[in-house]
Amino acid sequence: MEVWDLYNERRELTGREHIRGEEIPQGYYHLVVHVWIKNRNGEYLISQRSADRPMHPLLWECVGGSALKGEDSLTAALRETEEEVGVRLSPKDGKLIHSVVGRVVDGVRFSDIVDVWLFEYDGQVDLRTATTAEVAQTAWMKKPEIKELFDKGEFVNTLGYFFEMDSF
Repeated sequence: MEVWDLYNERRELTGREHIRGEEIPQGYYHLVVHVWIKNRNGEYLISQRSADRPMHPLLWECVGGSALKGEDSLTAALRETEEEVGVRLSPKDGKLIHSVVGRVVDGVRFSDIVDVWLFEYDGQVDLRTATTAEVAQTAWMKKPEIKELFDKGEFVNTLGYFFEMDSF
């Protein structure tokens, strides 16, 4: 059972907990991190979701997920990266480049606070060191290649902001 902290629209902890899978009460939000990892060649690490994932199976995405109870955004970003792709990032190599509360994507409203992180990383990626089986494979790609996947419907649609932001 995964437990999350709930926040208000000002990103303040409310003291309420939430169990993943249950409906989030109106006016409350949970913290989600998106972790974009860029190497010195200008390529981004993307991962293909495993076939057994309940949402978006076999689609490509960046690392990401929900912060667990008691975690701050950076801690969640580091944990999710190690869990999903087996990479241990250094906190000093990352920066928070965007945050949005209660986003709307393709007309769907989300009860989340999304923090978008960008990390510099030039090391190896070995899925055998990942602590979950959420990812089928990884690839390093430049932005135009990722856009091709997105345009073909092979990239998670809620990540379209990647192509609109100058921070990348």
